[in-house]
Amino acid sequence: MTDNIAVADDLIKRGMVASQADQVEEALSIFQQAAGLVPNSGLPHFLIGAELAQAGRMDEAEAAFATAVVLAPELDMARYQLGLIQFTSGRVPLALVTWEPLFQRPPENGLQRVVHGFAALTQDDFDAAKACFREAISLNRDNEALNRDLQMLLDRIDDQTQGPAHPEAGEQAVTPSAVSPEATEAAEEEPGLHVLLSNYQHHGPAH
Repeated sequence: MTDNIAVADDLIKRGMVASQADQVEEALSIFQQAAGLVPNSGLPHFLIGAELAQAGRMDEAEAAFATAVVLAPELDMARYQLGLIQFTSGRVPLALVTWEPLFQRPPENGLQRVVHGFAALTQDDFDAAKACFREAISLNRDNEALNRDLQMLLDRIDDQTQGPAHPEAGEQAVTPSAVSPEATEAAEEEPGLHVLLSNYQHHGPAH
């Protein structure tokens, strides 16, 4: 078992290199090999989900994140990303259930602030949402991609709330689905820095 863990860790490192080189299929193949070696580890499935999400294969990404959460309930970033897919696809109640453990984290936890911000958005409480996202940015010192996405979200909220109180026909209000394209576009522009994979170093090896 120890040998499998060591080999899986090496595979994950190789997969990260492939991912940063935008070699999606190669990275997926390597992460899947790692998952086969350590079937009880959620980390390879988290990385598979990250790669699939980066490629826009959201249904498959959701399944991979769900597997990661089942195997490693403490893997908060996998839980966050699973809920985010659900949230941005219009399944808000399901996302809030998925995020429930994150809501219970202490307020100095950045992801706790993020999910509270999204919960505020569901109530159209934009001031509370912005406060939560700003707090999350100040608390998060090791995931630049997450902060970048949150800042884009803050900018989007400001753009919408500083405009007409009631958008004209054809204008897009601030909603969960309205936020997603910007985050996706930014991730595509900087494939080595997207939220999902940049967080890997803070979870350690596969065991």
